[in-house]
Amino acid sequence: MDDGRIDVASPTLAGGDALAPSETGSSSLTERIIAALRTVHDPEIPVNIYDLGLIYRIEPKQWGHVEIDMTLTAPGCPVAGEMVKMVQTAVIGVEGVGTVDVNLVFDPPWDKSRMSEDVQLELGLI
Repeated sequence: MDDGRIDVASPTLAGGDALAPSETGSSSLTERIIAALRTVHDPEIPVNIYDLGLIYRIEPKQWGHVEIDMTLTAPGCPVAGEMVKMVQTAVIGVEGVGTVDVNLVFDPPWDKSRMSEDVQLELGLI
C-alpha cells in the first residue's frame, strides 16, 4: 500500500521519474507540494531548491500535516533559517496542507550529483 511518502534523496527521484499517480490521491498532493517547492529558489544559485536536490523527503501525513527533510548546499549557509521559512510558506499554501514541519538535515551531505540533469546542464556542469 502506498503511504504517500516520497523519498527524493536520489537524483532519479529528484528528476520526477517516480511520481506516478497513486490510487489514494496522495501522489497528487505530493505533486502539488513539489510544484510549490519549485517556487523557492536558493539565494546563491538561481535554481529552485527541489531541482537543486535540496529536498530529501516529502511525507504527507494525516489531517493535512506534511513533513519535509531538506538540506543546504553548505552547512554554514547564512540564510538557513530563512530557507526553512520559505519552504514552510510555500508548502502551507498548497490546497490540502494544514501544517508543515521542515527538518534541516546534513546527512547525507549535499553535492552536485543531487541536482537534476536539466539543472546541471543549465549551470554548465555537464
